[in-house]
Amino acid sequence: MFLDLTNNSNHSVYSYLVGGISPRPIAWVSTLSSEGVANIAPYSFFTVASCNPPVLSVTQVNPSNNKNKDTLNNLLVTKECVVNIVSHDLIEQMNQSGANYSSEISEFDAANISQTSSQLVHAPSVTDSKIKFECRLREVITISKEPGGGKVMLLDVIGINIDDEVLVNGYIDPTRSNTVGKMGGDYFSTTKDKFVLKRPLF
Repeated sequence: MFLDLTNNSNHSVYSYLVGGISPRPIAWVSTLSSEGVANIAPYSFFTVASCNPPVLSVTQVNPSNNKNKDTLNNLLVTKECVVNIVSHDLIEQMNQSGANYSSEISEFDAANISQTSSQLVHAPSVTDSKIKFECRLREVITISKEPGGGKVMLLDVIGINIDDEVLVNGYIDPTRSNTVGKMGGDYFSTTKDKFVLKRPLF
């Protein structure tokens, strides 16, 4: 099968993108609304955009009703968030927080997620997340305003909170962080099976 997207942009490619580009890390983004409601939602279109300066990239895929999700609405107002990294023991709560709650309901309460105060931003952090990136909004890049279109949130990392349990000699040990990834459909992946492959020398 080959999909020629140059001649027909009407193909529904979502399933091929999320199925083919996997596993994807999950940004569990917590924000605070202008009314003080703590919001948290998972995003799997997530990566590092820059290390100097440190910038994360999180993409909202516009819903069918074409309205911004609470995360983006809150970010545009407060300019602050926390990107909480999801370990395997948090997978059920993370999944529940992705339900379509109204903006007046805090997912922290609805999904029984323990929250704690952050160091540099007003948005709360997930207490049990082992790695938390406190961020300020740099900019939002709108790829498309249409349903299914993307709005890229670029986030300046201003603080990193790391559980000492995952540190070895000052570095994050991937064997201890036990993170999970998103795949196509309802599938997730773990990082329980790992192997080492040294970078080649030329």
